[in-house]
Amino acid sequence: MRSQLAPVTLSGIQRTVRPELELVLGELRRIIAADFPLIGDVNQHLLRMKGKMFRPTLVLLSAQATGRIGPREVTLGAVAELIHLATLVHDDSVDHSVLRRGQPTINALFSHQVAVIMGDYLYSRAIVELVDGNDLEPLRVMARVTNDMTVGEMRELEAHDALEYSEEEYDRLIRAKTASLMSGACELGALSAGPSVREALRRYGMFLGMAFQITDDLLDYTGSQSVTGKPTGQDLREHKVTLPLIAALRRMAPGERRVVAQLMADAPPTDDLIESVVDVVETRGGLASARERAQQLTLQAEAELDALPPGEALDALRDCLVYAVERRS
Repeated sequence: MRSQLAPVTLSGIQRTVRPELELVLGELRRIIAADFPLIGDVNQHLLRMKGKMFRPTLVLLSAQATGRIGPREVTLGAVAELIHLATLVHDDSVDHSVLRRGQPTINALFSHQVAVIMGDYLYSRAIVELVDGNDLEPLRVMARVTNDMTVGEMRELEAHDALEYSEEEYDRLIRAKTASLMSGACELGALSAGPSVREALRRYGMFLGMAFQITDDLLDYTGSQSVTGKPTGQDLREHKVTLPLIAALRRMAPGERRVVAQLMADAPPTDDLIESVVDVVETRGGLASARERAQQLTLQAEAELDALPPGEALDALRDCLVYAVERRS
């Protein structure tokens, strides 16, 4: 990755597509609108807790790098964000999370039933929009992505045997659960490009998404609730096995492994037990190993960008790689 004279921010990355992102937000409001009071109430809360629009940004930058941004790409950016929102709503319900980005989750504010149905509604609205576009290619991409993400969710449900869960299994999980949507977002933006460029951006998005998820998992060990918007140590509290723990386990003494086993057996584990595992993961190099893996993935992603012509969009896509591994939330 190119050297940086100043920290990379998402706002800086989005500068070149800022007007189009505003149009994406308008499309998002249009697509989810419903003449039903409860859905309207939930929609208002969803829009208040909307994220940083990273996935629509990838759609728009990929389109800009390979041609131009038109109404089709703006709508596809909104579809990518809709799918992302749907997965967050379902994730929070499955995990019984009460906070997302510092705000109450849908399941906490309304109910788990409302959250599950609302996630389904967002998925269905995205599919309706794709069908209405009468364009098979984006529908094909997003059908593959949503299937991969569902399989990823199922993989996560099985990722609780900390002492046996492998790095290969973790890779398969994050490819499906997180990276598939970022990969799909990049591919949506490159639908007008030639097959080789489209495939390069699909791979770029996959490597980027994996690095992004590893950084997310690191932040659960190193971040603070005021920055990340959710309690630190939440993954361990929910018995989720992520790369920092997997990498550290290889170097743990038997007594340290027993502490991890105890944490995974306790429901819920105590704050002291979580803190003990966080400390041993850092001491045994789990955080350093995860950071190194994320950096390797960004180098693989950057190599795929050789297929693109120089320009602002290419620079922004490179900056996305820096943002993915250096962000603090």
